[in-house]
Amino acid sequence: MEGTAVDTDVIIVGAGPTGLMLAAELRLGGARVVVVERLAKPTGQSRGLGFTARAMEIFDQRGLLPRFGQGETLEISPMGHFGGVQFDYTVLEGGHFGARGIPQYKTEAVLEEWAAELGVDIRRGWDFLELTDGFLDGDDVEITVQTPNAVRKLRASYLVGADGGRSVVREAAGFDFPGTSATRAMFLADVTGCELRPRFLGERLNNGMVMAAPLAPGVDRIIVCPDNAPARASGESVSFEEVAAAWQSITGEDISHGGAEWVSFFSDATRQASEYRRGRVLLVGDAAHIHLPAGGQGLSTGVQDAANLGWKLAAEIAGTAPEGLLDTYHGERHPVGARLLMNTRAQGMVFLGGPEADPLRQLFGELIQYDDVKRHLAGIVSGLDIRYELGGEHPLVGRRIAHRTLVLADGETSTTALLHPARGVLLDLGDSSAVRGAAAAWQGRVDVVTASAKPVDGGTDPLAGAGAVLVRPDGYVAWAGDSAEGLSDALSRWFGPAGS
Repeated sequence: MEGTAVDTDVIIVGAGPTGLMLAAELRLGGARVVVVERLAKPTGQSRGLGFTARAMEIFDQRGLLPRFGQGETLEISPMGHFGGVQFDYTVLEGGHFGARGIPQYKTEAVLEEWAAELGVDIRRGWDFLELTDGFLDGDDVEITVQTPNAVRKLRASYLVGADGGRSVVREAAGFDFPGTSATRAMFLADVTGCELRPRFLGERLNNGMVMAAPLAPGVDRIIVCPDNAPARASGESVSFEEVAAAWQSITGEDISHGGAEWVSFFSDATRQASEYRRGRVLLVGDAAHIHLPAGGQGLSTGVQDAANLGWKLAAEIAGTAPEGLLDTYHGERHPVGARLLMNTRAQGMVFLGGPEADPLRQLFGELIQYDDVKRHLAGIVSGLDIRYELGGEHPLVGRRIAHRTLVLADGETSTTALLHPARGVLLDLGDSSAVRGAAAAWQGRVDVVTASAKPVDGGTDPLAGAGAVLVRPDGYVAWAGDSAEGLSDALSRWFGPAGS
């Protein structure tokens, strides 16, 4: 922009669900955002078919669920699995496996529409080429892009790679990406004209594992995991004939008379960036971590990365962030990513191992009969068990704020609705003038709401015993207490100095 040192505040490379979610979060925080995407239009393909419970909560906290076309009747699956072993996720209070039957292209369309409404500048057909040196210690970052008409440069205060597992931003910025390489190839296809028997959770047979689920009349999503199929080179093509042959080898069923709307392959490669930030370059989603797609966790973890980073980076750009706030992105999300890689590798051993894994499957089948084990595994996959190490002794601190109905002087609201603007929220549950007084200096950054929690019918009240609760824009509790003691420190830690 003429007369300024930068063209925009943040450049995001990649217009998938994670990049679009981050772009919208940044706009809610007041930052200017340009998204560059090499594809001229969305592919229409859908590797993912829904999102986990925690990602669904985040969408709800931004008022997005009605945009998925089903509103309050969004299809929620109480039954889920771990490593292909099915169990009821509602054994975890408030738990479920997630929203199902939502193709990834629908999620992308919802997020792109929302981001555009908020003023995000989305530039399709713009391909990232190069990153200029200086991003580690400079005041901004410059990239070179190939547009549909020319090669040009863009400058911003920060650059974010949201460009997937083969991230060119990650490579250009020199991020270390340790882990294990692919050992096998597995196939994914939306097949037509085959009338397949559903195998929703997968079926282990002699030569491998297969899954099948109806997507639309005459269309089935299949996943084919042959034993001992060699790893394939990144970007290598795969044909329907190969997929049909692998399906027949495992199931004995011939689907070669059918066709496919699209086919692809994936692997068990597992890697995580050693750091999520290098100077003015950050990574989110698959650019930061790749793994076996078990339990539909990939898209959902990327959405959570975006929700964690967006408000922090926006505050940094606005000049209201306390020292070190941006570094908490890596500190909080890297352990979550590591746990994601652990659980997907474990599921792969149970799900995909050959006959040598039969004892493991048998033992796992015994363990999962215990409710404590079910709760533990449901918490891992759903994302509902995440607790950031934020300090403080109150059991709410570091955990997500659950959906609760709140009674106001003139009506009702909810913890979810209060987070729609992506601002900090201080719940004054004890009608305390001391609490409200302590927060007065952060007016404009934190919304103070005096309310009482509506009684819960059965179950555990997540707000019981708390006189006041400070909730970050990403929906996690930063502080909770019975009085105003410690509140000013928490406000300063997360929302910057008083009166700034």
